[in-house]
Amino acid sequence: MHMLTIFYNTANQFTMNDIFKSSFLESVTQFSVIDVLIGMLFSMIIGLFIFLVYKKSFSGVMYSSSFSLSLIGLSLVTTLVIMAVTSNVVLSLGMVGALSIVRFRAAIKEPIEIVFLFWAIAAGIVVGAGLIPLAVIGSLIIGAVLVITANRKIRENPYILVCNCTDETAEAAVMKLVADSVQRYSVKTKMIHENGMELTVEIRTKDASTAFVNRISEIEGVSATTLVSYNGEYMS
Repeated sequence: MHMLTIFYNTANQFTMNDIFKSSFLESVTQFSVIDVLIGMLFSMIIGLFIFLVYKKSFSGVMYSSSFSLSLIGLSLVTTLVIMAVTSNVVLSLGMVGALSIVRFRAAIKEPIEIVFLFWAIAAGIVVGAGLIPLAVIGSLIIGAVLVITANRKIRENPYILVCNCTDETAEAAVMKLVADSVQRYSVKTKMIHENGMELTVEIRTKDASTAFVNRISEIEGVSATTLVSYNGEYMS
């Protein structure tokens, strides 16, 4: 009975004031609301700019709206984390340990997507560190370079020509017509089978015209002809 009385008196000594005086809750107030709002605002603006540049310069097979929207969220989240890290040294060490166990398994469809991911993370880090002018100027330069290089005029149109020939005479006629119609070409594969052979040729056309394919299909001994657009990474 005596022990219960001691425990009850000890418990009554902890009031709400003691809770609010704890070092944990006091550390929560050690940041500026104005700075947070300004940092998150600029991070959102830069994230939207990255989103627009990605949409403008995209030249892949399938445009992913979820990936483009994740660039905005990635910039905001990175800014928030850096603000928390720079305000408390102990928290920075704990954050490094916590993030070290995170593993991402999202597939990168295009190599250029890695650039946009690092751009969003770098912008969030710079804004979170308070270097807003650096983030704005750097993002403008990166965006201009990506848009200019992505929208450059391609003078040569790459294609893959697949042609089925029944004999060597048809093969020679096909290669002669290809040499006269394209700017340059390179035989990639030549497969021999019981019905003839299959040629795979990488070609660079002189212009956007592909009318020579119709003439190839009219050659005697050519059973099938296929022309596929090719950019070195995918076929469509």
